[in-house]
Amino acid sequence: MRLPDFDRGILLSALILVGMGVFMVYSATAVMAMRSDGGDFAFLGRHLVSVGVGLVALLCSMFMDYRYLRRFSIVLLIGAFALVLLVFVPGLGVSANGARRWIRLWPSTFQPSELAKLALVVFLADYASRPFRSQVARGMNAAHAIRRKMEHPVSGFLVPLSAMLMIQAVLIAQPDFGAFMSIGILGLSMLFLAGARLRYFLMLVPVGLPAVLYLLRTPYRLRRVTAFLDPWKDVHGSGYQLVQSLLSFGNGGLFGTGLGEGRQKLFFLPEPHTDFIFSMIGEELGFVRVLPVVFLFLYILYRGYRIAGQAQDPFGQLLALGLTLMLALQALFHMAVTTGLLPTKGLPLPFVSYGGSSLMVSLTATGILLSISRYREVRGAAVRRPNFRNQRAIPRRVGYRNA
Repeated sequence: MRLPDFDRGILLSALILVGMGVFMVYSATAVMAMRSDGGDFAFLGRHLVSVGVGLVALLCSMFMDYRYLRRFSIVLLIGAFALVLLVFVPGLGVSANGARRWIRLWPSTFQPSELAKLALVVFLADYASRPFRSQVARGMNAAHAIRRKMEHPVSGFLVPLSAMLMIQAVLIAQPDFGAFMSIGILGLSMLFLAGARLRYFLMLVPVGLPAVLYLLRTPYRLRRVTAFLDPWKDVHGSGYQLVQSLLSFGNGGLFGTGLGEGRQKLFFLPEPHTDFIFSMIGEELGFVRVLPVVFLFLYILYRGYRIAGQAQDPFGQLLALGLTLMLALQALFHMAVTTGLLPTKGLPLPFVSYGGSSLMVSLTATGILLSISRYREVRGAAVRRPNFRNQRAIPRRVGYRNA
């Protein structure tokens, strides 16, 4: 029998956002491209290459059985960790704005922290859904064995936490505080969903909170926090980025200035094609057309939740939730930064921003979600709430429809 159809809602939403990103990247970079050696379409051409590679990755991961990822979860994590370390290799790592976050890959660069997020999600989904062989050999039910494993302070919390901290330690040395926090929130969220006890997270607060506060004492990070509290106090200094972003939204009003007619991209708004592309959308398309962008990401969050509820096995459920969180959290952080709800930190908007690393990883994650949706239990089955806090609620394995 034919496999169930993939989730067309997520695919269509992602493609709409990618298409919007192509227009917005061209609009935001047209003036900058005139000053480059590549001509008027220099940025757009590189972005279209990234789109093409990302769509190929989406198709490959979509038609792959997502459970094959379990065989390579540790390899992916180790490979991502090695790539994160390569940014410190002279001649290979690329430094910009006082940070080393990129690897030189002709004809462009690659940011391995984006791949590290995806690798961590796959690893945690595999680790948290795989019982110890010794427990199964003694006749323990697999679901009960998984629950016992994740409730233990060492196997259920410290071991996966160590894998996350290993990557975070390198990221903070680059430094990349945004990726550091993103991976931390993403990893801890997955551990909670997988069944780790709440008291373990509470015990982490006395150690983790002082560490984050210590990192925020760095002068430039402290200036970002003060600028977040009152950006108008230092309009031409620490508050410059946020003020220009807010002016973009103000210029746009309800209906925008028109595509290509924005003024903030004329070397007022920093990084209008990457870290502040949501501000560009607000200026040129207006509040009325910004809302559909927000709704598209909310729809992806909703569809990802449904996919997790219909997945055949605990690995598929947790993997779908992790990938959905990865996309939704980054979109939320980007929008919150550009609107002044969080301190300024450079994070691309998934599917939309210029930058091959984020775009290709986002499309690959979407392809894996589509793969999970192809192997859901029954077409039209009732969607159950994914529940990892109680492993007994996990649906039994029923096999493929075409088996």
